[in-house]
Amino acid sequence: MMEEHIPAAATTPVARTGSGLLVRVIRGIGWASLIAGLLILGFVAQQLFVTSWFADRNQTQLEQQAVTYFEEAQAGVEVVPYVPALSSPTTSGGDEPAPPVTSGPPATILVEPAPPVHQAFAIIRIPAILKLEDGWTVVEGVNRSDLKNGAGHMAHTPLPGQPGNAVISGHRTTYGAPFHDLDTLAHGDVIEVETAIGVSTYAVRETIIVKPHELWVTEPRDGAWLTLTTCHPKFSSRQRLIVFAELVDGPNAPAILGSA
Repeated sequence: MMEEHIPAAATTPVARTGSGLLVRVIRGIGWASLIAGLLILGFVAQQLFVTSWFADRNQTQLEQQAVTYFEEAQAGVEVVPYVPALSSPTTSGGDEPAPPVTSGPPATILVEPAPPVHQAFAIIRIPAILKLEDGWTVVEGVNRSDLKNGAGHMAHTPLPGQPGNAVISGHRTTYGAPFHDLDTLAHGDVIEVETAIGVSTYAVRETIIVKPHELWVTEPRDGAWLTLTTCHPKFSSRQRLIVFAELVDGPNAPAILGSA
């Protein structure tokens, strides 16, 4: 007699609902973390590389705008008497400040008209920094859109080459990062700024780190100074890196230095 083959009864595993849910949660967290990481990497790449790529491409156009502006603004350049400001007036026996001692004709300086806001009006060159060796445009204003295009001049400060304290700010890690290596400057390094009156040359005198609220670095100074500001440390805005440079040559240097 043939034995009848009876298949074994199919068994259905008991669903482990709790562990299955845990696996799905962990998998979901993993995918979410991966997507978040990719988004963060994309944002960083966009900030560091894409913005700099666009800024570098814009420089050729902005430099041409600055050169065109030089030609237009030169018609408005004026020759005016230069009277140096006295931060600590001395007196001659009375309450009135003693008049400055002068000999020969009065000194004069060239004064150019104030550029319109957002206008590319200057080119800054720093031979000691490879990024700035061939120059970077400076626009009037320091808001977000201005600093996307170039370094920005604080409108309430004098123009470069003029008496006082001209202040220029720039990005350090994004939008071309023109001031990325500003911390490498040493005492005596040369900074040149070309404007409608010509090229003004400065020498670095001091580099300091300050808090963002320490606005005294933008205040007026005797003589003619250039103050460069950027974020510090790199990839952070916790502090500010400040470079003070003094005018040593240029169209207005003889009058300003001769009266110092």
